[in-house]
Amino acid sequence: MPILNRAAEMQDEIAEWRRQIHREPEILFAVEKTAAFVAGKLREFGVDEIVTGIGRTGVVGLIRGRGEGRTIGLRADMDALPIEETSGKPWASTARGKMHACGHDGHTAMLLGAAKYLAETRNFSGNVAVIFQPAEEGGGGGNEMVKDGMMERFGIAEVYGMHNLPGMPVGSFGTRPGPIMAATDEFSITVRGRGGHAALPHKTVDPIVIGAQVVSALQTIVSRVADPIASLVVSVTKFNAGFAHNVIPETAQLAGTVRTLSAEMRQEAETRIRQVCDGLAAAHGAEITVGYHRNYPVTANHPEETGHAVAVAREIAGEAAVDPALDPMMGGEDFSYMLLARPGAFVFLGNGDSAGLHHPAYDFNDDAIPHGVSYWVKLAESRLPA
Repeated sequence: MPILNRAAEMQDEIAEWRRQIHREPEILFAVEKTAAFVAGKLREFGVDEIVTGIGRTGVVGLIRGRGEGRTIGLRADMDALPIEETSGKPWASTARGKMHACGHDGHTAMLLGAAKYLAETRNFSGNVAVIFQPAEEGGGGGNEMVKDGMMERFGIAEVYGMHNLPGMPVGSFGTRPGPIMAATDEFSITVRGRGGHAALPHKTVDPIVIGAQVVSALQTIVSRVADPIASLVVSVTKFNAGFAHNVIPETAQLAGTVRTLSAEMRQEAETRIRQVCDGLAAAHGAEITVGYHRNYPVTANHPEETGHAVAVAREIAGEAAVDPALDPMMGGEDFSYMLLARPGAFVFLGNGDSAGLHHPAYDFNDDAIPHGVSYWVKLAESRLPA
């Protein structure tokens, strides 16, 4: 089945919602205007139950079908990024230093479109919970909604997410069973040596030289510790030290990120970072401390639910436009917390030839709207047959 006629008819209306959200981006948990807009639309559509303030500023709407049955959750994210927009679009951000550079405006608008359709037709048994989440971009809003008891409160049995993907043709879908996005850990390293005159390095313990060796040694975790087949990224992204041309400082500070697709490699990477730093500290007579923060876990799709998602996508897009074995991506996604709480699947929807995610010129492609709405609707109807 191709895209729904009703979804195509609603495209312009949904695009206007999307552009309104785009004009007024909000970041992290401070999405009060966006959440109020969402709740207002859900009331307008006649959604049966609307609850705000879940996970601090999240919104959940419950749409009841024609008969008794299970509840499935469909999730969109609402927050923007702290980036200055350069797209030049008429609907560009009006908030300095904030923009929807990841398409969450499109995700929210498409799920609103699906909610409108499902509330009109109710061609399913059971319930559909439409989940609008804050703080995906670093705040862990998905985790906050889970910890707030969302799954239990609404009796959610399965949960599904969707994200746009630049470079994938509009109307295409991609997903895979198992890990699809990476765990996103962060580390900070402080090298404490002994400062002194730059002309007398033998009387110092130079933290810059030691820090440079830390950077080089960390790269061997990927090249010489990890199985070449395994997916692992260790990137040092900050190196701060010194304040004058003729002074060797007391300390150097480094920071970076670790990306993995398995719990075993995640633990191995942390262990090896600590071992590298301990060894270099002992070798140079310095003190090296490591702070390691486990951020979003691996986003791992459940096989059975991924099969359902692929089948629905193929109904809409055709078999050739659906990749059921998409390569995993080393970016992170806090939908991972929802997939730890309930079975489900995360899919990608083509955004066409647009600027990349998190780029200041990015803009969600409104031509993708009917495809995303159709996917949500057919997924709900197929998982909850009337």
